[in-house]
Amino acid sequence: MRTLICVLLLSTGFSTIAAEVEQQASTWLNALSQSLKTRNFSTSFVVIKNNHAEPYHWFHGVDDTGKELEILSLLNGPRRDVLRKDGVVSYIEPELPPYSVETYQVSGPIPSIFSGDISSLEKSYNFISLGKSRVLGRPAQIIRIVSKDKNRFGYRLWLDQESNMLLKMSVITREGIVLEQVQFTHLEFSKDLPEPLKQLQVTDLPHVVDVPKGIIDGDLQWKVNWLPSGFENIRSNYHRLSITKQATEFMLFSDGLVDVSIYINKSPVNQREPEFVMNGATGVYSQVVKGVEVSVVGKIPSMTAQAIADSVSLLPSAKRP
Repeated sequence: MRTLICVLLLSTGFSTIAAEVEQQASTWLNALSQSLKTRNFSTSFVVIKNNHAEPYHWFHGVDDTGKELEILSLLNGPRRDVLRKDGVVSYIEPELPPYSVETYQVSGPIPSIFSGDISSLEKSYNFISLGKSRVLGRPAQIIRIVSKDKNRFGYRLWLDQESNMLLKMSVITREGIVLEQVQFTHLEFSKDLPEPLKQLQVTDLPHVVDVPKGIIDGDLQWKVNWLPSGFENIRSNYHRLSITKQATEFMLFSDGLVDVSIYINKSPVNQREPEFVMNGATGVYSQVVKGVEVSVVGKIPSMTAQAIADSVSLLPSAKRP
């Protein structure tokens, strides 16, 4: 009986400690969100994957009216810039004419949820505080974001103890293997807007498009019958691929932290062995069954991508292409 009481007390103690650790981690993540939304900063970082480094420059600020301004630029190769004036985001890419969309989220290496409602991830992830470290010459707090199931990767964040800003981020497997890493190389805060953001204030952004280029009218024919818990449909449409010009059905799902894109189109072959390739943490799974190619793209394990692809089926009202 005494042994049982000791076990119960230990169990209760561990549960309390775990709850406190998770609450501490949530506090840090919420502080990160506030810092990303409210601070004026100029920072540089590199994305390291497959022994290759991609350098970026990132500016963020808040003007006198409370509106956010943001610039994210890839520094190597053809010019790629993302510009944001509060709820309008513009993309400048070599393959397409410049265009704007109405959104508050910038698509880039840093998940946009980090400046949003972190609590929305709690249904799919646990937050764990791991202690302290040092990054970019600054004391840092280490936070782990751990998937509650085996269908997602985990994240490890290093947050500046003084400013709560992100200093480093790794995408890791459940076994602890690092697939991709973001390492900050420069971080500077300012009271006033950084000069590039002052220029952005007086710059006319490209026209906002209601329907993205390449969208095709037509009813969707396919549905996805299985996704990991927490994923919701963000967008579905027909469009033409910019490279092949082939019409494809497109679906975008997200759990808040991870986006998964699904492409479905006719194939010139009736059957093909599944293929899976990875670029850092981003995997591309493709299979052809009965003349239909299904491709799944996202920062998810191969078994998750395969399960999603296998679940795709024709809608009852649709005719097989």
